[in-house]
Amino acid sequence: MHVLFVIDPLPLLKAYKDSSVAMMRALAARGHTLSVTLQGDLYVEDGIVQARATAIELVDGADLHEHAWWRDTAAPQDLPLSGFDAVVMRKDPPFDMEYVYSTHLLEYAQAQGARVFNSGAAIRNHPEKLTITEFADLAAPTLVTRDMERLKAFHARHQDVIVKPLDGMGGTGIFRLRAEEPNRNAILETLTDNGHRTIMAQRYIPEIVKGDKRILLIGDEPVPYCLARIPLAGETRGNLAAGGRGVAQPLSERDRHIAVTAAQRLAGRGLLLVGLDVIGDYVTEVNVTSPTCFVEITEQTGFNVGEMFAKALERAAG
Repeated sequence: MHVLFVIDPLPLLKAYKDSSVAMMRALAARGHTLSVTLQGDLYVEDGIVQARATAIELVDGADLHEHAWWRDTAAPQDLPLSGFDAVVMRKDPPFDMEYVYSTHLLEYAQAQGARVFNSGAAIRNHPEKLTITEFADLAAPTLVTRDMERLKAFHARHQDVIVKPLDGMGGTGIFRLRAEEPNRNAILETLTDNGHRTIMAQRYIPEIVKGDKRILLIGDEPVPYCLARIPLAGETRGNLAAGGRGVAQPLSERDRHIAVTAAQRLAGRGLLLVGLDVIGDYVTEVNVTSPTCFVEITEQTGFNVGEMFAKALERAAG
């Protein structure tokens, strides 16, 4: 296969721990050809969705802590997305309007015969915080609103809650409001922009001290290990970007139930790769843009997550 990655600039990636690089390495090991393009290099001309794409190869034995882990094999070319065997969307958030436009272009490309994973429509239609509303039976009590009085009432009812923006990533903008939080009103005013921005509130889950678990679904099958992202002492956020420590562990019976249930409900929606965030017994987010944790799970358990993804992509791309 010739696989095109829509991705951030390669020199900016931390290849030694980057899940997209793990995907590339697994695909290259299975004999596939790789090209890359940037989000800004997607375009439509005369109705055809195209990309300014660069063919690359991975350097054998390269130090992934350095930048020389790949090399270009040809000058950039303008090519239709439908000419690739698979297009893998791995541009990291923020999920701004440029990202939305890209999902539209990817959707148009699919109509022209391109095979895109995750699909543009699927990424756009599964906002990572809001998608848990499909899993209310598996989630802690949750409220999505910009109404200050509703948020205050939710806090009064549950006493200890987490509030967060709908478009945040890496733990940014997350606050814990305990029963006696003197800054509650100020926090809510800031997050909602005085009632003009919708946010999410969830009942606090004490099991966060044991980790915010990332469970990966690949081709509707759960990876048998998750990564528990354990917060620093005094923190309520387990995100690795917020200093959390990642510990791989086998899926528990409850983890597997959540994963299988989610896979069944999301099946057939164009989602080859999904990252479920689970705290204790509850799913808290459904990540579909560029789920990570491939490298940490592989290094700590020996289970090759990248290879599982590569095989799933081969099956999905036909």
